[in-house]
Amino acid sequence: MDTAAGRRDHLREFLRGRRARITPDQVGLPVAGRRRTPGLRREEVAVLAGVGVSWYTWLEQGRDITVSAEVLDAIAAALLLTDPERAHLYILAGLNPPCRGGDSGPDIAAETRNLLDAWGTRPAVLRDRYWNVLAYNDTARAVFGFEGPGHNCLVTYFTNPRYLAVPDIWAEAAPAVAAAYRADSAPCPDDPGFGSVVTELASRSPEFARLWSRHDVGPAGQAVNALRHPEVGDLHFDATTLLLADQPDRHMVLYNPRPDTGTADRLDQIRRLRLAPPA
Repeated sequence: MDTAAGRRDHLREFLRGRRARITPDQVGLPVAGRRRTPGLRREEVAVLAGVGVSWYTWLEQGRDITVSAEVLDAIAAALLLTDPERAHLYILAGLNPPCRGGDSGPDIAAETRNLLDAWGTRPAVLRDRYWNVLAYNDTARAVFGFEGPGHNCLVTYFTNPRYLAVPDIWAEAAPAVAAAYRADSAPCPDDPGFGSVVTELASRSPEFARLWSRHDVGPAGQAVNALRHPEVGDLHFDATTLLLADQPDRHMVLYNPRPDTGTADRLDQIRRLRLAPPA
């Protein structure tokens, strides 16, 4: 079976299953007479979504028809789909997933806070979809010079003197950092949150403005981070970005000392300096 045909088969089963779980009263429809099958009828979904009954029937049958994002959004609303289900509907219909909606808000779950702290003597940062820093552990505060709120990982990379103090490594990695941010922003081209970060940084960093104009796209994945700490010297990290499955607008960046660079020993020096009594 080819990929498109298999996707349409999954679409058929998905729509049938979502329709079967909804009762008319959940969507404000009157219940008249005995219903032979559970859930909504096809014609009821069509009415709720504002599409033709025949067209919706063809879609649910898995026929090869043209769909639009607007129609899929209407069907998603009619079937009371969650954001992950809506994205799944897009994929099964052959469209790019929609911009992820929702915001986890300002609160940091205790489990997330514990994971940040458990990274202990290594830096760990929690960021949102715009790469704004939401929380960090004590080691990240000391390594990156974070104080208080208002930091952004992209802005930090292109403006923090600690990164810029290792120009050869910084220049080699900077294109990939800009490309990763473009990849993250691509599903939401009209989201002002991404736009404000790009606008601010382009005004502060000509090099970022130049790289952004190239329209390169690449994954975040794993990256090598190097910076010069004012007290202990150069630090080299392997950085891994993890998605929080229950909060898809949040990512945790874990920094692990790169082997054979002396970084682990220098992190111990930072810790001892922080614990030392004032002179």
